[in-house]
Amino acid sequence: MGRTSRKKRTTLANRAVIASAALILGGGGLAAVNVYASAGEGSSGSSHGRNWQPARQASTIDCPEVVDGIPEVPDPARAEVDRELAAMDTQITDAYREFADRRDRMARDPQLAQNAVLGPLKARRTASIDRIVTAIGRTAQRPEGLGSLAPCSLRTDDEADPPADDGDGDGDGDGTGNGEQGDDAGQGDGQGDGQDDGQDQGGNGPEDSDFVDIQSVQPNAGKPARLRGASRGTFVTDCGRNQNGKFNPDNVIAAPGVGNGAHHMHDYVGNQATDAFSGDDDLAAGDTTCRNPGDRSTYYWPVLRLQNGAAENDADADGGGKDQNTGEIQTPSQVTLKFTGNPTGKVTAMPRFLRIITGDAKAFTNGDANANASWSCTGFENRQLKDKYPICPQGSQVVRSFAFQSCWDGQNTDSANHRTHVAFAQDDGRCPSGFRAIPQLVQRIVYDVPPGPGFAVDSFPEQLHKPVTDHGDFINVFDDKLMRKVVSCINGGRTCR
Repeated sequence: MGRTSRKKRTTLANRAVIASAALILGGGGLAAVNVYASAGEGSSGSSHGRNWQPARQASTIDCPEVVDGIPEVPDPARAEVDRELAAMDTQITDAYREFADRRDRMARDPQLAQNAVLGPLKARRTASIDRIVTAIGRTAQRPEGLGSLAPCSLRTDDEADPPADDGDGDGDGDGTGNGEQGDDAGQGDGQGDGQDDGQDQGGNGPEDSDFVDIQSVQPNAGKPARLRGASRGTFVTDCGRNQNGKFNPDNVIAAPGVGNGAHHMHDYVGNQATDAFSGDDDLAAGDTTCRNPGDRSTYYWPVLRLQNGAAENDADADGGGKDQNTGEIQTPSQVTLKFTGNPTGKVTAMPRFLRIITGDAKAFTNGDANANASWSCTGFENRQLKDKYPICPQGSQVVRSFAFQSCWDGQNTDSANHRTHVAFAQDDGRCPSGFRAIPQLVQRIVYDVPPGPGFAVDSFPEQLHKPVTDHGDFINVFDDKLMRKVVSCINGGRTCR
């Protein structure tokens, strides 16, 4: 793909916007500030309780993740709880839209933000939490303390510290959103690389500071040492690049039975029957794009869009323009789906219909504890970025990769928070106590996009298209014969397809 012509725009880094404004905090706390908006500047520090400190205007909504407060969901309550959790995502999306439409007015009038956005959002979240507690309480012990997770706050795009508690006892500022985490890639000064055409998806990101010149990043990618007895083989499954254009804004793992549960568009390869309403039987009978028909697995991830001014055909659709995901969807130039072994021992077969989510679609507000995507460029893959998009030199392509959890609890194909039934190997390569090693899915997705900061992944609107929110999803629908071959190849040290 040749370089796409884009209208030049002055970057935020070259434009100081000096205005008297208000930074709205938690449930109504206020600090008056002067706003010096510069994408090239880091966080200016907390302005809580101080007047006229340089700070960024509030730019997104930060809500505690309720699913993390639910210890266990009994099977009879699972469907209702999943629906309410998905409804809470929609509530945030709707509140963010209301906030974005009147952001400047709310900066001048913090009470408007409280009355029009934060207060109604808290009421809706409280009602959903009450329904979750009731559903669980019908067959198990009612979870305690979930009500404290109802209030949300407004935060700045680059806020490094969570908002302070507003003192009303609701726990608004409980530190659930600790801001975009600095990666340890040593990107140095790469984001001020002279680009002056920074793109912005309808006012909710990304911005120039989300990009870094890959050539300024120090090599940082290493591999764990393999011990004697390691499983060294690999199995590669070829499922195409989504050339047939299967997209939807569903997430059958995190929001089963809920249309537009993701509020962003996903690329799909593999199983073609996958949508929000697919059950195991549907997936088992679904067609597949995988070359080996024994692999009917589902592989999906947020689409990557080019910000070139072209209106995609989902500009007025859920998951697309309606959820502030705009731009031309890019078909990958290459997709590699590889299953690898464990550096300390043999792997066992993963169960059919095992579900794994890697990364965190809400990592910008949740913090990077579950973030797991890596970004790089062809020819520079010993340099990996966690929370920046790479600016690749001419002739190099953008690479995003996911190494999925490779340890399984031996019992469950899913869990209430869709995480605790699987785990990553420890630093020494061994699985945590109670878990067993399974083949590790490693996805590598390559894009031929123009050099420069002109692309982004789809995201929940309030996540501002940050690269740290990238994530991948997998449902294992290998048949038993092919899964046995996968395990045999990996444990036998062979390379198989």
